[in-house]
Amino acid sequence: MTRLDWQELDWQRAAPADLPEGTAYLEVAVGPDDQILMRESNDPETVVVTTRAKWDAFIKGVKAGEFDDFADLTETETDEPAG
Repeated sequence: MTRLDWQELDWQRAAPADLPEGTAYLEVAVGPDDQILMRESNDPETVVVTTRAKWDAFIKGVKAGEFDDFADLTETETDEPAG
């Protein structure tokens, strides 16, 4: 599969619908041989390719919270429930 063929894939956008214009987001597509392709919207020519097994393991880790220490998950004043 060539870079030109990548343009024809069904890229799924991993971003909220109300994301401000110009904000980068992740796009994911399934390629031939069940390969998983990922790219950032602001750099669509750079594509990372991995296997379905590695992708599934990554998603399982995300759901289990294995990567939470890489994210700033602290609540801000505006995130606190009213009351």
